[in-house]
Amino acid sequence: QVQLVESGGGLVQPGGSLRLSCAASERVFEVYIMGWYRQAPGKHRELVAAISSGGTLYYADSVKGRFTISRDNAKNTVWMQMNSLKPEDTAAYLCNVHFPGPRPPPPYESDYWGQGTQVTVSS
Repeated sequence: QVQLVESGGGLVQPGGSLRLSCAASERVFEVYIMGWYRQAPGKHRELVAAISSGGTLYYADSVKGRFTISRDNAKNTVWMQMNSLKPEDTAAYLCNVHFPGPRPPPPYESDYWGQGTQVTVSS
């Protein structure tokens, strides 16, 4: 059974830091793009950061300079270091793996999601 297991969320004061991790159960995900989305109550889900198997990076403008995404293909794990956290970063953060092509390797699907981890930034 395919699993994405997230950890690292919690409550932190403004200006603080957290590190999220997501461990994938399948070695095949080393060819997938790995990323983090977030969704706050009443808002659309948004892509926060992503990293390809080759190391190409994407960051949302709102987190550039504060968040850093990294991955270890041998461990099927992606991390996101979040520094200088702001109250507007409060959301459920979801790990995603996405196959960057029309046909993912069978029997796998194009996208998988973690269960989500809550990040709350508040004094």
